[in-house]
Amino acid sequence: MKRLFLTVVALMGATTLFAQSDIVTIFQQGLNKAKVGEYASAITDFESVIELSYDVEAPDANETKAIASAKKFIVTCYNKLGMADAASEQYESAIANFSNAANYAELYEDVAAYNKNKTLIGQVYQAQGAGAFNNGDYATAIAVFSKGYEADPRNTDMALNLAESYFRSNMYHDGMRICAGIMALSSEKNAEAQAVAQEKMDMYTNNEVAKLQMANDYDGIIALAEQLDDQAMAQKVIMQAYYGKKNFSKMIELSGAAIEAQLTDEGRSDIYYLLGVAYNELGQFDNAIAAMGNVTAGANVANAQAVIETLTANKQ
Repeated sequence: MKRLFLTVVALMGATTLFAQSDIVTIFQQGLNKAKVGEYASAITDFESVIELSYDVEAPDANETKAIASAKKFIVTCYNKLGMADAASEQYESAIANFSNAANYAELYEDVAAYNKNKTLIGQVYQAQGAGAFNNGDYATAIAVFSKGYEADPRNTDMALNLAESYFRSNMYHDGMRICAGIMALSSEKNAEAQAVAQEKMDMYTNNEVAKLQMANDYDGIIALAEQLDDQAMAQKVIMQAYYGKKNFSKMIELSGAAIEAQLTDEGRSDIYYLLGVAYNELGQFDNAIAAMGNVTAGANVANAQAVIETLTANKQ
């Protein structure tokens, strides 16, 4: 019985030594394949190295280096396959390979490689959806771009196209959600995209408000404004809605919060102009003149000055 036990122990030791030897050998085999562009076969070898590593309790220095390198190169190989697929417009395969690269990078805590491959996934989806977007097939563009946006919301070119696709499909709130995401990014790097996003938000909100105004649905306008993430715009729209309802007292009541919510001189001037109009309608001419005097930027400067001159002349 004792001799049998020793034989079993010896066999177990031999198995461990064999695994240890294979780790370095198979890694080198995979590395050689990767060097000549045989990435798929190299991936198989690197996966074998990683699998064998689980059976080794105390890898030596060479084995430790081989295991760490296998984890790095498996990400690189999937990336290389994705790049080749993207170049030949094999988009689905490219996305699959970049996704594998990102997943392995996340598993092995390589943040830089993870972010890089997520960015590439977004770029592939952007290229894949471009044709549909340019041809006005916004339903297909949304289906593609939304996947890319999920992978990389920092791709502002694609995000703007996704927002436009939503707006063109009468999916106003979805378009606003994407624009709000762009506005939340670092302004230092994304100022140009944020300016475009703001233009879209303003234009399509005005379009929605115009539709509701034509139906005399001012309560609908207020409800629309209350769903906006952009509080500066929301407060302005609410002020305009109460003007349409001819509830001038409510406009005055809300004006303080509306002015405070504005982020630009133009925005504040727009609210002051509406406030001046409300005071004027209620016959509070001194307050109207004071409010109009704060209109210093935007499209209403000349109108405000004309109101001031008229009210001042009438007082004399």
